[in-house]
Amino acid sequence: MGYLLKSGTVFTGGSFKKADVLVENGHVYFVDSRVPLQGVQMIDINGKYVFPGFVDVHVHLREPGFSYKETIRTGTMAAARGGYTAVCPMPNLKPVPDSLEHLDVQREIIARDAQVRVYPYGAITRGEGGTELSDMEAMEPFVAGFSDDGRGVQSGEMMELAMRRARSLGKVIAAHCEDESLLSPGWSVNMGAAERLGLVGNSPESEWRQVERDLRLVESTGCAYHVCHVSTKESVELIRRAKAGGVNVTCETGPHYLVLNDGMLEDDGRFRMNPPIRSEEDRRALMAGLLDGTVDMIATDHAPHSKEEKSRGLAGSLNGIVGLECAFPVLYTELVRKNVLPLGKLIELMSAAPARRFGLPGGELENGGIADLTVFDLERRYEIQSGEFLSMGRATPFEGREAWGRCMMTVCGGEIVWQEG
Repeated sequence: MGYLLKSGTVFTGGSFKKADVLVENGHVYFVDSRVPLQGVQMIDINGKYVFPGFVDVHVHLREPGFSYKETIRTGTMAAARGGYTAVCPMPNLKPVPDSLEHLDVQREIIARDAQVRVYPYGAITRGEGGTELSDMEAMEPFVAGFSDDGRGVQSGEMMELAMRRARSLGKVIAAHCEDESLLSPGWSVNMGAAERLGLVGNSPESEWRQVERDLRLVESTGCAYHVCHVSTKESVELIRRAKAGGVNVTCETGPHYLVLNDGMLEDDGRFRMNPPIRSEEDRRALMAGLLDGTVDMIATDHAPHSKEEKSRGLAGSLNGIVGLECAFPVLYTELVRKNVLPLGKLIELMSAAPARRFGLPGGELENGGIADLTVFDLERRYEIQSGEFLSMGRATPFEGREAWGRCMMTVCGGEIVWQEG
């Protein structure tokens, strides 16, 4: 027999209701509490909330090739602790998954070590070099989509070719948009904060110009297109207009772009990522995009590095922060509790929306559906301490912040993969 999560508040069908949730044979069933159940373990979750497991379509698990930063095991343990039941790791690995042979190296580790569902991306180009298409056909059955995340595809001709190939295969192109010709060598922060901090700035145009280029290509190719880690107001407006014109585009942003602005930066590697944290005007535009549906989902861009690689301040540290274990608490605290965003909308952005766009299972709790869920105590207040993380990465700009909402349990395929304490 299975087990019963008793007296929780469940998010299902777009609303909340009090219900007992039976988990049995990898599925969930909403049970009338008056019906006696025999041989079922009872887990009292009175006062706690049951959400569909979160889905993160943009993470870096670093394995194969960079296991000193993170492994598939530690990264998926961190995901489970944060309430995630499915993640999509990016292909900037060694070897780059640009052929089935290279992809299989990663898939073997996933099969052995993953604690939650893992749907890898295949690379768009060979070695993410931008000059030759990867073997997209061979990888298609085994990937969530195609991306060269870590850098933008610089050639418009190559991106158009990739889009046409992806469309024929029924897969999404997930683009890291960055025009390298518009980047200043040695940049470390947003252009708007560079003078104040005495550092080299990153122009917002380097992002939105490539978004603009790609949207024109999507119009001509009909490709399903997704913009990664949107950070600028111009990108939001370009995507808004494209959607209004019927272009097949979605986009994501990260918790740090929604909560922080470049006036909050400290000279610490935990504030350095690509794209950089932008201005307050950009942050407000991203929030407006969430509320009006222009921004479709939230992804962490969880990108761990070693302690040494993140110890060189803003100027010298590598780009990338970790986020799987604190994303929901930060967003719940800063957006939901402050009445900026409804709780149901936040759950949709972190679960159903990404699952739907990338054709992944889960994302919703339905009677008889798969048992991918997470249980949160929304009244639990605590301080975010990276020393508690299960991820090997420790660099988070939210270190020391007070947060509400603690993940008490995560269930993936009916198995309890995380339980507090």
